[in-house]
Amino acid sequence: MGLDLQGNTANAPYTAHRERQRRRILDAARALFDLRGIDRVTVAEIVGETGIRASTLYEYFANKDEIVWALVEECMTASSADVQRHYKAAKGLAIEKIRALFRAFEDELVNEPARVRFMAQFDAMYAREWTVERLLAVEERVFPGSFKELSSLIRKGIKDGSLRADLDAKVTMHAVMNTMVGLQRRLASLGSRVEEEYGQPVDVIFRESMRVVLLGLAA
Repeated sequence: MGLDLQGNTANAPYTAHRERQRRRILDAARALFDLRGIDRVTVAEIVGETGIRASTLYEYFANKDEIVWALVEECMTASSADVQRHYKAAKGLAIEKIRALFRAFEDELVNEPARVRFMAQFDAMYAREWTVERLLAVEERVFPGSFKELSSLIRKGIKDGSLRADLDAKVTMHAVMNTMVGLQRRLASLGSRVEEEYGQPVDVIFRESMRVVLLGLAA
């Protein structure tokens, strides 16, 4: 393998081409999933949307499941970056870190609703189609040690006096995460119907719900 004068490998254009092709497949699949639902979209339809040959798609993904899981990992990676940005900016007591976590998920709901809708669709299919081990493996790649870190945050909040002393750190962490993620994905899935039904925009409902959760956690 040769190098050019800038020290790049000689096959860099080929690598870039393959990345563009893979990106086309993922973008087309994601748009179709958002429009029609993951379970209703076929590989043939993804091929038609991209304009590539079926044989080309199979060079990158063996089946639709692989496309879905590649998108899941991308969505989780993007979410992780957003959360870390908010989390690291929060100062002071543990409850402020939790408040920052809620803000990150609110921002994602408002600014990246398609991403959240996709993950809501994935949840429904994951419950029927895929193993826990597969999801845990992706979570560990994207959020290594995150559950332990969040449990540690609950314990820190009890110690610094910002959280209730009767909380069980592990159970509380799972309860908070499921409440936050579940509400976020439900509101994103319903979209404009939320305001039509309840008379309030999704961000207001999410923010107030998280405020109530914080009241329940606070010392």
